[in-house]
Amino acid sequence: MKIQKTNAMRILDKAAIPYDVHTYEHGEDAVDGLQVANLLHQDPNTVFKTLVCRANTKEYFVFVVPVAHELDLKKCAKAVRVKSIEMIHVKDITNLTGYVRGGCSPIGMKKQFTTCLHNSCLDIDTIIFSGGKIGLQIQMLPQAFIHLLNPIVADIVK
Repeated sequence: MKIQKTNAMRILDKAAIPYDVHTYEHGEDAVDGLQVANLLHQDPNTVFKTLVCRANTKEYFVFVVPVAHELDLKKCAKAVRVKSIEMIHVKDITNLTGYVRGGCSPIGMKKQFTTCLHNSCLDIDTIIFSGGKIGLQIQMLPQAFIHLLNPIVADIVK
């Protein structure tokens, strides 16, 4: 079965960055990150979720963290040097990013927002994250992710 390219995959192809694609069966709704790791038979410490937040400055930021962890909003605000930060409403995800809930990739959003990647990525061989649609994940080297997006790498989880 041929997989239709997503924005994230096209950007990686254009940058000549190697990656693997993983797919999993799903219904109409988003699948939580731990389920995704389980469906892919992957260590949850290597599967990351993409979360979008809005700062008190009205700026948007993207946080990429292991699926089993929860954002620490105070640590997030400190990492991106703002006073406070909060998660955006689920209903705003598609208009803001171009992606749907459960299929939001940190690569290829409508606009490239400042991205912050959890520092545990430095201790693993590969990172897996949404490829831009529900049921599709991208696996690549954390160093390649960092080279492409130039994220802030910090401890941003509870």
